[in-house]
Amino acid sequence: MSDRYLRSDLRPPSPRGWVWWLPLAAVLVDVAAELIVRGREPVSFMLIAVPPLAAATRGPRGTALSALVCLGLQMWMAARRPGHFDEQHHVAVYIATTLIGIAGVALARQRERTRQHLIRANSVAEAMQRTLLRPVPRRLGPVRAAGFYEAGEGGTLVGGDLYDVCETPFGVRAIIGDVRGKGLDAVQTVAAVLGSFRVSAHEWQSLSALAGRLELSIARNSPAGDDGDPELFVTALVLEFSPDGGEVRIADRGHPAPLAVGPQGARRLVTAPGLPLGLGALAPDGEDTTVHRLEPAEVLVLHTDGVSEARDADGVFYPVLERLGERFCGERPPDPETVVSFVRTDAERWSAQCTQPDDDDRAVLALSLEAVTGNDSIRSQP
Repeated sequence: MSDRYLRSDLRPPSPRGWVWWLPLAAVLVDVAAELIVRGREPVSFMLIAVPPLAAATRGPRGTALSALVCLGLQMWMAARRPGHFDEQHHVAVYIATTLIGIAGVALARQRERTRQHLIRANSVAEAMQRTLLRPVPRRLGPVRAAGFYEAGEGGTLVGGDLYDVCETPFGVRAIIGDVRGKGLDAVQTVAAVLGSFRVSAHEWQSLSALAGRLELSIARNSPAGDDGDPELFVTALVLEFSPDGGEVRIADRGHPAPLAVGPQGARRLVTAPGLPLGLGALAPDGEDTTVHRLEPAEVLVLHTDGVSEARDADGVFYPVLERLGERFCGERPPDPETVVSFVRTDAERWSAQCTQPDDDDRAVLALSLEAVTGNDSIRSQP
């Protein structure tokens, strides 16, 4: 797979730049020095450094060509001085340039292999991310949606945050969650929860029952043995927009509460927090969902703690509710894309000056009802 098909942040660094021109610059400097001294001083030895420089920026053929050019220039420079062409020191320079050129070709070949391996690995990682965290559709029935995900660990694409939205016979349903821990265990748990949600959301009418199925998926798919995390759990919000009204039902499993943002400001929706997924055996089952009615102009914002716990230079947490209220209060009704874009850029700007490394994943999901009629029923979109 060519790296031109990868996302820009996944492509291996391009060798083009000032380093790419170093071999040519070294050759030109050496030739200029030879013309200036007019063969009175041996300057051809400097060309020995060109093949390694070429190996760092060019392929095997380019490296081999640079070695041949340097070898030819060394012979030409030696021939300009009578009796020096086959002189012992010049012969040693020819041999050294040849051997270094051969080593440079081998290094260039190995670098190209490593680059191709990195491209393949990145393409697999991107495919895995698209499989686990599929792009959020802009509209599902009467609900408009937008979201973003950013892994906290540098060089990774998938971490411990998750989200998804789907249209079911019971209405549009959504989930956002945060897995405790990091690494392979967290990715496996994300895959288990999302896989279960995408199937069970279409089969279970009760949100509490749906949360129970997600709980079961964690129990069945958690890593076993000594390598598994005995304290594995997932904080999550499971939501449902009813197909015949402006209500949203919320099952809270220990996750940060959702926010409603509109021209009137931002407000936090009160939920009935339960134990996180994976710890449900510690409490009896029950119907613990809450119901809220959204205003037609409001956008429901769900986020993980990677957003709310982003710190500034003074160590102050990012105030999601206040920042959203300041930005959209008194403005025209926002759309999910605008809200998600604001939270993403504003949180990054807030934490940009923080000296402590921020390795927590960040995920935001924004949902809004397309329209509400006079009798508070959702007007479906074609």
